[in-house]
Amino acid sequence: MPRATATTPSGAARAATMVASGLLAASAVLGLAGCGAPAGDGVSSLSRAAASGGQAPAAAMKTNVAATSRLLNTGNGRLEAVVPDISRTVLLIGDSQSEPLDGWPRLGLAAAGYDVYFCGRGGTGYVAANGATGNYVDALERGDWLLPSGTPALIVIEGGGNDAATGASNTQIVRNAERLIADLKTRYPGTRMAMIGTLARGADNGGGRRSEVDALVGSVAAAHGLPFVSAGDWLTRYGLAKDLADSVHMNAAGRVALGGILERRLRELKLDRTSAASQGSLAAVPGGTSGLQD
Repeated sequence: MPRATATTPSGAARAATMVASGLLAASAVLGLAGCGAPAGDGVSSLSRAAASGGQAPAAAMKTNVAATSRLLNTGNGRLEAVVPDISRTVLLIGDSQSEPLDGWPRLGLAAAGYDVYFCGRGGTGYVAANGATGNYVDALERGDWLLPSGTPALIVIEGGGNDAATGASNTQIVRNAERLIADLKTRYPGTRMAMIGTLARGADNGGGRRSEVDALVGSVAAAHGLPFVSAGDWLTRYGLAKDLADSVHMNAAGRVALGGILERRLRELKLDRTSAASQGSLAAVPGGTSGLQD
């Protein structure tokens, strides 16, 4: 498999270009940016990413869909976000790998044809919590997140790095991941769901607990018939350790490179928006430690 560079993933670069060229303004004006304000405004890093090349496509791809209003779901008694076009929107649940406006999961999903509505926060995971924001399943059940109303095109759960860093056990991670999957299936019956593992160096290259958690999340996905994108060796497989901003997070070039890799994997798994829209079901695909927060 060829090595990725910061200039390789044209789709992700195009997504970054669209956001940098003004799509963020609408979200800022509305003031209802999904489940919480992302870390930073993302403009400067997106501009740097866009400089890596690529032209903006005719259709706008949004990495940060904002709610236009809120409504009360009478079925569960909770407020939900009304987004402009839920049928083309992916609900992304994740940690600080996904939180920035140019986070690589957002870029990859946008390049695969989706608008992205994000729920999550840095420092959280299947077990890990961060202040007033609970872990993934607690945040969902307690209403820490403002989930979108209607039926998203796809639900993607990313993470596991903070669970690795905080010493969560396999049993805890599996139990909470299964609760989360069950809750999401109840909340969004019939909506396709996929999982993205934990970014790491790989078991044979110092990936440690992060690579172990990636494999563990993959086993949960397979057990529930969900497509899984393993990221547990991407830093070494694609030669991207040089683009780490710290021991677990990427710099702008690295985020764009990883976004392109994710886009390719989504297309290979027929999880891009065009392919997924034509399928009635998606088959499971088996997947393959730092104190810093993902």
